[in-house]
Amino acid sequence: MKAVIQHEFGDSHVLQLAEMETPIISEDEVLIKTAYTSVNYADIKSRKGKKGKGRFPFTLGLDAAGTVVEAGEFSGFDAGDRVIAFPLGGSYAEYVRAHKQLTFKIPKELSFEQAAAMPTVSILSYILLHDIGQVKKSDTIVVHSGAGGVGSMLIQLAKLAGVETVMATVGNLNKEDYVKRMGADHVCTYDTFSEEVLQMTNGRGAQVVFDSVAGEVTMASMDCLGLYGTLVQFGNSCGSAGHFKTSDVHSSCRNVKGFSLGTTRKHRPDMLAPAAERVIELFAAGKVTLPIAKVFDLSEAKQAHDLIESRAYEGKVLIKA
Repeated sequence: MKAVIQHEFGDSHVLQLAEMETPIISEDEVLIKTAYTSVNYADIKSRKGKKGKGRFPFTLGLDAAGTVVEAGEFSGFDAGDRVIAFPLGGSYAEYVRAHKQLTFKIPKELSFEQAAAMPTVSILSYILLHDIGQVKKSDTIVVHSGAGGVGSMLIQLAKLAGVETVMATVGNLNKEDYVKRMGADHVCTYDTFSEEVLQMTNGRGAQVVFDSVAGEVTMASMDCLGLYGTLVQFGNSCGSAGHFKTSDVHSSCRNVKGFSLGTTRKHRPDMLAPAAERVIELFAAGKVTLPIAKVFDLSEAKQAHDLIESRAYEGKVLIKA
C-alpha cells in the first residue's frame, strides 16, 4: 500500500510517499480501506517533533473514514461496514488498522468526506462542551481559534445546545463572516477579546473559556473569566505555555480543567463512544457540518501541511487516500 512516512523531524519536506506493508490486524481490530483522512494541527507538531520522540519511519494522522475490509473475530464489525476510526500507527495511508473501541459505524447518508472531517474535532468538542466545561444555556462562553476545526464545532454545538452568548476569537478579522456563519454571536481578535468580554457582560466576565492557544491568551482569558468560571485548557497552538497564579483561582472560586483527546484515546477509550454516537447522529441529520477547505491527494501531504501552517483556510483540510 501507499503511505506517507517521515524519517526525521522537520518542515513539510520530510513527508514522503512510500510503499509500505499493509497492516496485519489482531482479533479485536479492523482493517480499513481509507477514503479520507483529516489533517489536524497536532500532525504539524508531531512532524516537527514537538509531541515527544518518534520511532522512525512513522506515519502521521489521527483519524480516518473508510470501509472495513477485514474484521477481527472479536471486533464486532464486518467487512463492508462504513466507519470512522482513530487508527493505530497513523492514518496518512491507503489502509489502516484500528482497535474496536476506537472505531465507530457511520450511516449511509453521511458522506465519507464529511465523516473524515469530524472524528477528532467533533468528538473532542462534544466532550469539552458537555463533560468538561458543563456549559449551561444561560452562560456566556469564549471559544478561542473560532475559525479552526475545533472552534467551528464548539460554536455549532454550543448554539445547538441553546447557549445564550458565544464569543469567538480569530487571529484576523477577515475570518469574522465565516465564524458568524458557524453561529458565533460576537467575534473579536486575541488582542481585544478580554476587554470586550468584560464590556459585554457588564464586568461579570465569561462563565467558560475554551483555550487551545495558551501563552498570553491563557493569561488574558483569566482576566475576563467570571467568578465560579471555568477555563478549559486543551492545547498550546502558539507554542508557549500559559500561566496563572494560585491566587487567580481560590478567592474567585474559579477553576482550570485540562483535557487531551490523545490521552483519553490511550487511557480511557471507553469515554469516546457516547460522544461519537451523538455527533455522528448530528452530522447525519445535517444539524451540524464542517466546511471542507481543500482536499489533497496522498502524494500532496506536504502541500496540505503548508496550508495548515499558513492558517489561510477555514474549516477542515482533508487528504484523499
